[in-house]
Amino acid sequence: MRPTRIIPLDALRGVGVLGMLAVHIQSFASVEAARMNPTVYGDLRGANWWVWLTTYTLADGKFIAIFAMLFGAAIVMQSTRAGVGPFAAHRHYRRMAVLFVLGIIHGYVLWYGDMLVGFAVCGAIAFVYRDEPLGRLIWRGLVWFVLGAAIMLASSWPFSWWSPEALARQAQSWAPSSEAIAWEIERYRGGWLDQMAHRVPAAFHGHTSGLAFRTLWQMVGLILMGMGLFKLDVLSGARPAALYGAMAAVGFGAGVPLTLVGVHHSFAHGWDLKDFLVFGSFCYYFGALLVGLGWTGLTLLVCRRWTSVSPLAAVGRLALTNYLLQSVVCTTIFYGHGFGLFARLDRVDQLGVVAGVWVLQQAKVVVVPFSQLVPDAFDGTADVLSLRLQTRIGTNPDGTKCAGPGGSHNNAVGLRVYFDSVSRNARFGAAQ
Repeated sequence: MRPTRIIPLDALRGVGVLGMLAVHIQSFASVEAARMNPTVYGDLRGANWWVWLTTYTLADGKFIAIFAMLFGAAIVMQSTRAGVGPFAAHRHYRRMAVLFVLGIIHGYVLWYGDMLVGFAVCGAIAFVYRDEPLGRLIWRGLVWFVLGAAIMLASSWPFSWWSPEALARQAQSWAPSSEAIAWEIERYRGGWLDQMAHRVPAAFHGHTSGLAFRTLWQMVGLILMGMGLFKLDVLSGARPAALYGAMAAVGFGAGVPLTLVGVHHSFAHGWDLKDFLVFGSFCYYFGALLVGLGWTGLTLLVCRRWTSVSPLAAVGRLALTNYLLQSVVCTTIFYGHGFGLFARLDRVDQLGVVAGVWVLQQAKVVVVPFSQLVPDAFDGTADVLSLRLQTRIGTNPDGTKCAGPGGSHNNAVGLRVYFDSVSRNARFGAAQ
């Protein structure tokens, strides 16, 4: 028997996957440095300013925090199903090895911003703590998370520790010259092999020093907190709605102002690298956790109040597939081996691409109840079972085409029908 899905958990995972794209689109569509330092490239006036500010305040770092906590919940669920003993550990580390290899392929072949390698490494470490009491898990998670902030500070301040060469390299990465920006744009508007000159070193940095000095501590902390919150029945949506309302209020109420303080400070100091490392990065770091908890509370509150969250849950059930699909679609849109729109769309237009991908990733399930059939013998050899299905896609009852863009559905696939099998129950799937 297949395990029962936890719908609120799937819906929360769907929110995480969709929300991350609103952040990652900046890295798909524009130069690498512009995501954290918005003054590097791109228009910051009018609607573009508000798109950047909203994304930075409500999304950047927030949805990956949700996803990391859900990763911890998944570790608890899978280890519980596998039981105790070496089998559970063997199964988990095999999963992490597969995820690691998939991340390497994703990072070096498709997109340098891969997060799967980090999750595989952090998941391997966090698994050791899976059987600890929920209170200790949350406490350990907070310690790991705060330790990550301390390591960030220790590795960046005082700046007298830095060699002139190291400081120059960091400054060039933070605010690249016009020549470096032009070089990066040329690489990604070129063919797949041309892109490797930037993608390979960027992915290597994220998988090595980026992982060691930040991602490891942050993600392990979030995964452990997720384990504890799942054991506390918070992430499964089983707690009272008032708790989720309080999570949303506290998370947004504390996290948004903290993030905005960092934004104001960074603009006041011209997005100076040293200033950001000492102050702005910490507002971002802790603001991401708080706002992430705010989104978690809001999503689970919606699940408690309304039951129709199936589109989000459907996306969450295929979280890994949808994450990789986003990379395939977006690199095709922006990179030179596809449509070559890299550094050609402003932030408002990028948001339009995000909305299009979101629509693409919405899976729909149509359930049609039938009356009970009269029992009859059927041997499956001499007898023939015939079932005729008819559907109308893209037309009105009078046969006219539906109005609106794409209303005619000229490329509709139709209906899919499955028989009962060992691994799949009989069902109809509406494909359009």
